[in-house]
Amino acid sequence: MSADFAGRTVLVTGAAHGFGRVIAGAFATRGATVFVCDVVEGELAETVAILGDRGHGMVVDVTNRKAVGRWVEEAERYTGRLDVLVNNAGGVLGQIARPVEEVATLEWEGVVAANQTAAFWTSQAVAPAMKRAGAGRIVNVAGSPVLGPDPTGIQAHASAKAGLVGLTRQLAHELGPFGITVNAVAPGLVLSNDAVRSLWEGLGHDAQQDRLSGIALRRLGTPADVAHAVLFLASEQAGWISGAVLPVDGGR
Repeated sequence: MSADFAGRTVLVTGAAHGFGRVIAGAFATRGATVFVCDVVEGELAETVAILGDRGHGMVVDVTNRKAVGRWVEEAERYTGRLDVLVNNAGGVLGQIARPVEEVATLEWEGVVAANQTAAFWTSQAVAPAMKRAGAGRIVNVAGSPVLGPDPTGIQAHASAKAGLVGLTRQLAHELGPFGITVNAVAPGLVLSNDAVRSLWEGLGHDAQQDRLSGIALRRLGTPADVAHAVLFLASEQAGWISGAVLPVDGGR
């Protein structure tokens, strides 16, 4: 990917580790000023250190609308523009798969808030600046649940990621007249964090080989594979793509 983001302002949520850290680094190495946020303060500081003088971090709970607003305002105040938003924050919040009748209210609401509602708050916050500029890119990390059953087995995660695709398509139509594209990437199996690695290792050798045989390219993905897809959708080359969901899964 040779896309140049020099002079652009990019915001990445959930950037303390995994996809978020690699996505933020990919934009920074291509000249962007990158604002990152997460609730994990220590690892977020590590990400900012990796980004160097192009990185700016803030501890933000993206399920808190006011906190999101302050973060976005700080980014615009610093650079005078907002060009790209990557909604990467989410995850299962440490939950494990349980029968539907055993899922508590707070467990459901927490996962939905982190994976879907947060993307609404951030998109809402960046929309005014992007509208004024007549341009912008929003890229949502939807995940593999939009392509089939959620491998985590967590109902709220599957529902929230599917809802994020609905939000992607709706915002694409709403914001398109202002020159703003809204797309999503749907990563397949990538060992992007400790939780996923634990699930993978727990499968055992035979089950792992069975999973790999179902992938056309016969390998697991990497965070860099996902970052490259995000870079493309945020680039000028993707200027006439909106409302799309791009599978990044090695071919299933």
